[in-house]
Order: sequence, then structure tokens, then C-alpha cells
Amino acid sequence: MPSIPRTAILSSTELKQRLDQQPRVQLAHLPTSLEFCPRLSEALGGPRVWVKREDCTGLAFGGNKTRTLEFILGKVMESGADTVVLGAGHQSNYCRQLAAAAVRLGLKAHLILHKYDPSREVQGNLLLDYLLGADVHLMDAPLGEPMEAAKQKLGEELRRAGHNVFVIDSARGEALAAVAYVRFILELQEQVESSGIRPDFIYLSGAGGTQSGMVLGAKVLGLPWQVVGITPIRWDEDIHQRLAREATDASRILNLDVTVKPDEIVNYEDYVGEGYGKTTPAGLEAMKLMARTEGIILDPVYTSKALAGLMAHIKQGKVGPDHTVIFVHTGGTPALFAYNQDILKALEV
Repeated sequence: MPSIPRTAILSSTELKQRLDQQPRVQLAHLPTSLEFCPRLSEALGGPRVWVKREDCTGLAFGGNKTRTLEFILGKVMESGADTVVLGAGHQSNYCRQLAAAAVRLGLKAHLILHKYDPSREVQGNLLLDYLLGADVHLMDAPLGEPMEAAKQKLGEELRRAGHNVFVIDSARGEALAAVAYVRFILELQEQVESSGIRPDFIYLSGAGGTQSGMVLGAKVLGLPWQVVGITPIRWDEDIHQRLAREATDASRILNLDVTVKPDEIVNYEDYVGEGYGKTTPAGLEAMKLMARTEGIILDPVYTSKALAGLMAHIKQGKVGPDHTVIFVHTGGTPALFAYNQDILKALEV
């Protein structure tokens, strides 16, 4: 069992007060449900697995980015902007949720999408981006510095055209995502206490603010939960350094005197496969197992890889039969339809 001796830095009431001081718009259906998975637990050979349904946040098929956007768009509305710019991959769940949120708030969304998509069809999240009325800019700018530069360039062009533009840059976006997932930890704490659950591990697909916020929230509240991220992407920067910095940035936003160190981050790069946005055999097998034991649909390149990581860790003895695991379903299911050929091949249909 993971042993994480911690002392609470703030009470849940005090932390909530800090969070309530931040600009925020209401977009998500909260709290998301926490569901026990008896048949999956049996199939995995022991650990009690619960699923936190962040795929059910309610905004354009849901997902974890809806919580993030509540805080980011709180800043946008406070700034008086009428236009937002975001960039990500071709099948970005983040961009799809931003497009929907922008409609709800009367903003114009401009999306720069990197063309790595395995399908030439306008499918999945990309189809929804068009349906929601976003201006889509398909470019060859890879994620990282090229994408950040492309966003800033587009922002300047739109300003010259007379728009009041808010560019969601990576650093600011991930810090506010972490703030959102500190709030998530408060929600989860209330749910597990009311249900009598004692989690040992929280598993998720994480390479940014979602995981760093959970780590910060657990540390501030003194919760003995081990947050385990299974990254879907390999960054040039060390993932532990990156997530520790994001958590500490969120701490500063919340006026907390808390620093998260890289050795407090548990994140595995072993399950990315050939690269970001590409399926893996283990991930597709995990997706099939979840669907056929619990009727819960994972996505092909994020949550499926996270479950594959959990399954591997059970086989390796990192997670034992007496442990309790909360698996965070971060959403992304619209992308299934862009990966239909990979999925059908794995299913031997």
C-alpha cells in the first residue's frame, strides 16, 4: 500500500475559499459521478476499481477540459475579450470543448489544429469543431514552441482586424487547469468520505494540469492518495519537472505557500507507443475490456492507454489485489470515430 505521510496545510473549507476567489464561469455538470466497477475489478484480479466520470461533464460530449475552461474563460470574460485562440492536435478534445464553451459565452473561437490525424475524413472532434462554428486553421505547427508561436501570430492578426483577443498559451492554460483540478480533489474528497471509500491510487491519462492539480490538491489537504499519471505524449522537457512547475504555478495563483517538487510526481511514459495521437495494441485491448465488463466507452489515445498502464502495473505488482483505485475517465470519446479502422482491426471485425 502506498505510504504518503502528509499533514493538511489547509482545511477543505479554507481551500474552497481560495478557489472561490478566482474568476470562473459555470460550464460543467458537477459533481461528476463516482461509479464502482465490480466486473472490471474481477477481471483485473483484485483491486477495487472505481471510475470518476469526467467524461460526463456535459459540454459537447464532456471531458476534463470543461473544468479547466471554467477557470480559463473566467479570465477571458474578466478581460473583456470577444475572441479566443487555442491550438492543439487535429482531434483535440480541448479545442472541441472550447468551441462549445465559446458559443455558450458569446465568444468567437479560433482553433489552430496540427495535422497529424490518422484519417483524412472530417470526423470525430474535428467534425464537432466545424458544427460548433469555430474558425479552424489546419497547420503543420507541431505541439510545443511552434504551436505557441502560431497561436501568438494568429492572435496578432486578429487584433489588427479589430478583435479583442485572448490567446490561451500553454503556461497559463496548464496552471489554470491545475487550479481546476485542485477543485476536483475537493469534490472527490467529499464523495469518498460520504461513500466510505479509502483510495490508495488515482490513475489518469495525464501530461499537464489535470494531474498537477490533483497532486497539489492532495498535498494541501493532506490526503494519502498516490496520483499516478500515464502520459499520452512525450515532451522535450522532463515530465516530472514540467508537472511540478505547473502545480507550483497553480499554488501561486491560489496564494498558497506550497511548492511541489519533481520527486512528488509519479508519471509513466512507458505506454505512449509510437507517439502522440496513435493507438497502441494494449490500449485498444484495455478499451475493449472496459466496454465489455462495464459498458463504459474509453477513448483510443488517452484513457485507453491509462487503463493499459493500470493493467500493466497490476501484473507487475505495483498495484495489489487489496488496493482501491480511482480511475479518472477524462473523456475524449468523440475521437473514437476518427480511429474506426484501428478499432475494427483490433476487434477483428
